[in-house]
Amino acid sequence: MKRQLILEDGTVFTGEALGDLGHKEGEIVFNTGMTGYQEILSDPSYCGQMVTMTYPLIGNYGINRDDFESIDPSVFGLIVKEMCEQPSNFRSEDTLNDFLVQKKIPAISGVDTRKLTKIIRKHGTMRAVLTEATASIEPVIPTFNQPLTDQVSRVSTKNPYVAPGRGHRIVLVDFGMKHGILRDLTKRHCHVTVVPYNYTSEQILALKPDGIMLTNGPGDPKDVPEATEMIQALISRVPIFGICLGHQLLSLACGADTEKMSFGHRGSNHPVKDLTRSKTFITSQNHGYAVRVASLKATDLSLTHVAINDDSVEGVKHNHYPAFSVQYHPESSPGPEDSSYLFDQFMTNIQQFKQQSKEAL
Repeated sequence: MKRQLILEDGTVFTGEALGDLGHKEGEIVFNTGMTGYQEILSDPSYCGQMVTMTYPLIGNYGINRDDFESIDPSVFGLIVKEMCEQPSNFRSEDTLNDFLVQKKIPAISGVDTRKLTKIIRKHGTMRAVLTEATASIEPVIPTFNQPLTDQVSRVSTKNPYVAPGRGHRIVLVDFGMKHGILRDLTKRHCHVTVVPYNYTSEQILALKPDGIMLTNGPGDPKDVPEATEMIQALISRVPIFGICLGHQLLSLACGADTEKMSFGHRGSNHPVKDLTRSKTFITSQNHGYAVRVASLKATDLSLTHVAINDDSVEGVKHNHYPAFSVQYHPESSPGPEDSSYLFDQFMTNIQQFKQQSKEAL
């Protein structure tokens, strides 16, 4: 069965229909990872987006039960050059296409993904639609709806829950959490309480946290003003660690500004320099917004990490309180685990804050 991918500028790609056969519209982006498609498809940060995989062969190691980053994927579509129908891997339990059908994710193969990626890089991300191919030579360009503004509310947990542990008590604010973040905290024996994105500062303090984790998530950080207000009320009272969207929200709460990038950073091989350690790390990234570096001057934030490729802001820390954040994903999934030391830094901040609080009594 044929399917069409129609871009907002009128460009049309025709290919084979895979996955769910429904009509779907979303923002089209690209990911440069050679592997990790299972984690990419299950990353809640892709809510509202259709992902183009730049690597030409996708699905060759199948789907397994261990590498999911969420239970119910939120991605709106998948575009590939070629999809493997007969995966070969000792962990494989399903084909990629069967997974897409089960999770109702539309996909298309046989697309010139190199050409598509060059269009996105030149003109920026844009709206696109996956739809059934028509018999007419000139397809009718659909009327594109406005971009979503409620992605975080779609993917955040609706009710709080606990991942028990005997270490530091962490309140994890779920803006679209990848399971990898929870795994890194439980690996460090933390007692983690996961709460919805719209929990108030009073509700969070009632849980008596030792630290607060602000997770990744989809969309524009300015669409979640309640989170900014919550962070402003807590930043002087509890150590905070933000990742991706959590990084942007922490920056907004401190008076910085954010902006939409042309085509964002999505992949597992982005070099980032840690200015505090004078070292460069290869990182996993997935974001379409960034903190404006010039806006940091009027805040109490210091720049700690920069992207090697474009000098964009990749990390900040507060000058007076134990709060810091990074734009990339130190938990990887998929990608290198070079930056897992940041979770250890979070644990150190919590321990030092506890000690200072005791000495102040």
